[in-house]
Amino acid sequence: MGRRDEPESPSVRLSGGQLARVVPAKYTSGFELEVDGTPQSHVDPDDPTHLSFEYVARMGAVIDRLRMPGQPLTAVHLGAGAMTIPRYVEATRPGSRQQVVEIEPDLIALVRERLPLPRGAAIRVRIGDARAVLGKLPPAMTGNVDLLVSDVYSGAQTPAHLTSVEFYREAARMLAPDGVLLVNVADGAGLAFARRQVATIRAVLPEVIVLAEVQVLKGRRFGNLVVAASPAPLPTAWLPRLMAAGPHPAKLAQGHEIDEFVRGAVPVTDGDAVASPKPRDSLFEK
Repeated sequence: MGRRDEPESPSVRLSGGQLARVVPAKYTSGFELEVDGTPQSHVDPDDPTHLSFEYVARMGAVIDRLRMPGQPLTAVHLGAGAMTIPRYVEATRPGSRQQVVEIEPDLIALVRERLPLPRGAAIRVRIGDARAVLGKLPPAMTGNVDLLVSDVYSGAQTPAHLTSVEFYREAARMLAPDGVLLVNVADGAGLAFARRQVATIRAVLPEVIVLAEVQVLKGRRFGNLVVAASPAPLPTAWLPRLMAAGPHPAKLAQGHEIDEFVRGAVPVTDGDAVASPKPRDSLFEK
């Protein structure tokens, strides 16, 4: 385990040339995974329920309302980072069976060395492209996944082939009848990309909500929107109160608000998919 006073931070060079490092968190406890200087994940080894990044905390708020509290889940995570959400699921729902898909083996090695996973956790890591591996998961998982998280970034952008209706159909077929898909969508002024993503997801899964900081949801600044979708009605009780609590008040958009959000937005297909917009500064909220 790394120490906060280490003179040098361990690092690896990723396949795209980016430098990934594990460094002590600057403003809170724990450690951060940085890629080319941009914080990508936060992990507190002493408290896996400490979700420092706001969009990750919003994912956690949705996860907390799946099934009964503490009930184990079957989960698939596309994009590993420092495996913050898999650690959270293991801590809050012991006995969960989880699969993590990551294209960068050296990143996984770095995280395993510096931020080891909990001993005994049923977290299997599969190396490869998220969409390709999704299609090769064990057949028994099809229709039985309680939670599928899509949080994949190449550099600071989501690859185009993970934004289309064809991709989301592949993801949806893995879900249990009441399973939930969580997608991290980053966008800026006008939210053109995010609106098309929500329209695309809703073309596949009928029940959709969006959680985001108020100014981000209004398209006034770049940030992260969490899209939750399911074949069944989503468990939204108490979520609006949680989202409004701060420290940066957020909003839960649902129902007619989603209708307005996607008005005029055309679902993305493999034929016209593009990568998510590149931010000027940090991709992740602090």
